[in-house]
Amino acid sequence: MNIPVIDFSAHTLGCKDALDENLTKEFRTAFTEVGFVYLKNTGITQQEVDAVMDISKKFFLQSEEFKLPYSRKSFVDNLNHGWVSFETERLNPRRPGDLKEAFNTVSLRTDIKWPSTERVTGFREIQTSFFMRCKELSLGVLRVMAHSLGLEADVFVSAHKNIGSDENGSTLRSLYYPPVRSESVKEGQLRCGEHSDYGSITLVFQSHEGGLQVLSRSGEYISAPSIPSTVLINIADLMQRWTSDTFISAVHRVLLPPTGDSSTRQSLAFFVQPDNEVLVTCCDGSNKYPPVKAGTYLTERLNDSYLKN
Repeated sequence: MNIPVIDFSAHTLGCKDALDENLTKEFRTAFTEVGFVYLKNTGITQQEVDAVMDISKKFFLQSEEFKLPYSRKSFVDNLNHGWVSFETERLNPRRPGDLKEAFNTVSLRTDIKWPSTERVTGFREIQTSFFMRCKELSLGVLRVMAHSLGLEADVFVSAHKNIGSDENGSTLRSLYYPPVRSESVKEGQLRCGEHSDYGSITLVFQSHEGGLQVLSRSGEYISAPSIPSTVLINIADLMQRWTSDTFISAVHRVLLPPTGDSSTRQSLAFFVQPDNEVLVTCCDGSNKYPPVKAGTYLTERLNDSYLKN
């Protein structure tokens, strides 16, 4: 099984009101059979991606003392915003803490504190600008997804009206995987443990270093390498519930590099979440899953990921 590559230019070139039938069919096939898809011609350039990765790496390479004031849970109005230190997160609770750190951009409030010294000049502006670029692409993808299911075009888009505010948990995560020292790796530890995502969809931008794998429906892991000029998009758990398992949220992980490989790895993940107060119910009326409020569901899943190691 391979993850398909789909040309999104039919949508990005202004054909939003008359969606291309081939595009919607390709979306449905990809998300029902694999749960992942590469999109090309999305309008987001490699230069934009590189700018976010560059400024993020500058932040991650600073001292812990420098990063500590921006820690996750130190922002009263949005507890998921901020820096996540090395091994703090455990996406597979049965494994040791993940060998990565992250910066979560969740709130775009003007009164929130950001790293602003000359060592990370432009950090806030670059992160928030890319957040909005990802928001725009996400809404387009959600519109095509709805059409592929024969639903009203804005049925999913209307549930994501508050992305970028404290009424919505959508998050741009800058992720940094430092070199791995084999002598210090705990038994069973990975760069990122096996998990499925929590919300509607996720947009992923990767550096060229490998490691990401996706669990296929046949139970085998397949590689999801970086493909230049594409965005990797996957279905998340709330969308699987929303579509009564029509779209599948696939488990994925990031492996350790080969022994002796001292390279770093970076990725950007834009986790698209419905507005906190949205009640997610099965869109086919089947009641296969009980209704769940998006914000409550997200909080429960995040709590599971940040259990003490």
